[in-house]
Amino acid sequence: MTTSFSQANNNPSRQRTRPTGWPVGSFTTYEDAQRAVDGLSDQEFRVEDLTIVGVDLMQVENVTGRLTWPRVLGSGALSGAWLGIFIGLIFSLFALPGAGWAIFLWSILIGAIFGLIFAAVGYAFTGGKRDFSSMTTIVAGRYDVLCAPESAPKARDLIAQMNIAPPAQSTQATQASQTSQTSQTD
Repeated sequence: MTTSFSQANNNPSRQRTRPTGWPVGSFTTYEDAQRAVDGLSDQEFRVEDLTIVGVDLMQVENVTGRLTWPRVLGSGALSGAWLGIFIGLIFSLFALPGAGWAIFLWSILIGAIFGLIFAAVGYAFTGGKRDFSSMTTIVAGRYDVLCAPESAPKARDLIAQMNIAPPAQSTQATQASQTSQTSQTD
């Protein structure tokens, strides 16, 4: 059974604590780690003793495009127009009969103008030091399933019986393996 995000965060003792337990499985993808926990749940294992931990975290910034003045001004105007639509809808609901459309359209126009101005000022302050747009994500090199020590051997044995995926290696183990292979070929 999946717990909703809000239910999982209601327990203050589980918030911002360093994960503890013995590693019972290591996987290259989060889905594989989740599949292992789900498999343990299907076998009536006490899943409250388990934790999935992302290890070898990396911040990845994918460059999505080059920033130019037309692109900055266009996206600023579009963002402002969206805000204007929202504000215009609210104001037009309380407007005098017949004035709703005018208020709505003026709100869009004013929002687009302010969005354009704020985008131009913000981009001008960068001084050309960041002329690209990007999206940043945090990814893990592997996902470890940790278990409370008293039930870890049973969890490890049950996960070993599942046919999920080959275990993930830590970055250090992978680098050591590559180094030894390189030195053997020289």
